[in-house]
Amino acid sequence: MEYRRLGRSGLTISEIAYGNWLTHGGQVEEDAAQACVRAALDAGITTFDTADVYAGTRAESVLGRALAGQRREGLEVFTKVYWPTGPGPNDRGLGRKHIQESCEASLRRLQTDHIDLYQAHRYDETVPLEETMTAFADLVRAGKVLYIGVSEWRAEEIAAGAALARDLGVQLISSQPQYSMLWRVIEDEVVPTSQREGVSQIVWSPLAQGVLTGKYRPGEQPPEGSRATDPEAGRFIRRFMTDDVLTRVQQLRPVADDLGLSMAQLAVAWVLQNENVAAAIIGATRPEQVHDNVKAAGVRLEADVLARIDEVLGDVVERDPAKTARG
Repeated sequence: MEYRRLGRSGLTISEIAYGNWLTHGGQVEEDAAQACVRAALDAGITTFDTADVYAGTRAESVLGRALAGQRREGLEVFTKVYWPTGPGPNDRGLGRKHIQESCEASLRRLQTDHIDLYQAHRYDETVPLEETMTAFADLVRAGKVLYIGVSEWRAEEIAAGAALARDLGVQLISSQPQYSMLWRVIEDEVVPTSQREGVSQIVWSPLAQGVLTGKYRPGEQPPEGSRATDPEAGRFIRRFMTDDVLTRVQQLRPVADDLGLSMAQLAVAWVLQNENVAAAIIGATRPEQVHDNVKAAGVRLEADVLARIDEVLGDVVERDPAKTARG
């Protein structure tokens, strides 16, 4: 495993992070989830990412149990707040009440006394940014949160949030966007802004919801039980499930073979070539997937390889910075 600094901070994280968005508490049984976490730990992964909303709060609880007994100082535990976690009008968003109460609930579920990185899961246009950032800053001063980050914020929102954080004497150090060979919308605006503000990317879906593994083939039905057949993940993967995209992805196989990499390893290694990316988040339903993905750590793709990938994918790559995964 290789490790990188997160933003303009002193926090070092594993360049491959383990996330449990669609797995823990939902897609896989707890024994399988525990086995995947053990595989991640054995591979040198120290960074674990979750959110209060995943699997209706169950994902945090599963991760808390899976990490119980581990040396807390050797882990970086990340979670998020924004989406509804209850039926009430204050059980959502980035108002002070929801941030404070959600943080306390996450600490209980994760079985820890602090969160290393607490992230605003989306931008909340209904709440003054000052209220949101002040609530985060108060959690940092209370020792319940060490650093703050955001997820799927636009460039101008990141800049405004980072400026307010500095005024409040705390550090906004991360952005968590979708990013892959096929989805590059952060490159033109979010990445340059983040570099100026001392913010790193922790990217989700480096495999484009599994499309970049090559397991989905043009003209064929998705494999039974795959992410493409999952109602929750389906809305994110649908944009990639065209015959044109799937055909181009299959054409990446010789590129991976020439490098002695699996398709998944090539995809994860690709996002790690971006100097503003501190970590790529992988998910898994089986330990073997963890073992495969972590081999992308430390892989260097030369310029001719990157150019070859761009030539293969061509116009199926999404680059429009106006597009985010807001929904």
